[in-house]
Amino acid sequence: MRVKPLFKSIRLPRQRLRYAFTMRAKKLSLVAGLFLMSSALAAQQAATAPVIVRVIDPSGAGVSHVQVRVIPAPDAATKMETDAKGQLALDLKPGGYAVFARASGFKPGVAHIDVAAIDAHAATAAQTFTIALQLGATFSPQVSPASSKDDLVISAFPYHEPQAFSPADLKAMPHITVTIHNSHTNADETYSGMRLADLLGKVGAPLGKELHGEALANYVVARGSDGYEAVFALAEIDPSFHPGEILVADTMDGKPLDAHSGPLKLVVTEDKRPARSVRNLVTIESKSAQ
Repeated sequence: MRVKPLFKSIRLPRQRLRYAFTMRAKKLSLVAGLFLMSSALAAQQAATAPVIVRVIDPSGAGVSHVQVRVIPAPDAATKMETDAKGQLALDLKPGGYAVFARASGFKPGVAHIDVAAIDAHAATAAQTFTIALQLGATFSPQVSPASSKDDLVISAFPYHEPQAFSPADLKAMPHITVTIHNSHTNADETYSGMRLADLLGKVGAPLGKELHGEALANYVVARGSDGYEAVFALAEIDPSFHPGEILVADTMDGKPLDAHSGPLKLVVTEDKRPARSVRNLVTIESKSAQ
């Protein structure tokens, strides 16, 4: 009886296994090559580009100590102020930005800039953008834009001109309700009003993702018609930083504020004593401690 060799029946599976292994190795090599190529291309494009914002006056001379705001804000904490030559050096990601510049004696300047991507391995000069300021009077605390004694004036230098909000303007804005315990009267009080953060946002104060670095040195002064003042760190006002609520209230227990407290009152939920409540609120001013 003749026995058939098993070589062919064994050789075929081995060939298939060798072929499958070879094809898998080629695919892995191809994927690795594509990954390395994409990594090399990505490395050639710098994550950020050097940018110089130059602020000049009508004669073309640089203006020093100009407060600058960039939106979206840079990732790194940078002192946003021009140097003695009127220049501010930044590292910005490629893309479009709005730039605001403000200095005493000048009208606020606004510009849109487009930052181009650069080759990380090439010696590229900084991209320079110029903002020209025009002469003009800036806001003075003695000169109020309010048209009525009941208006609330909010100032957020250098981000926006002071703005007056009438009672009707405030009434139309979204309201929230909070309840606080008044230790003086030993009673709970329910107030309805606008978040102070929402009002400051309308005049360009840096809040949310923009509240970092230099902006954390900002503070807010709330002032009543009798001259009473209370001070808050900007981070206290921002809901993303602080769990409490700071409201510009126009009603208490469902009724308009009386003449002793209103028409507007600043109330704070997290304070153990209502010492920073400001009756007859008339101005809110954002400042920098630097």
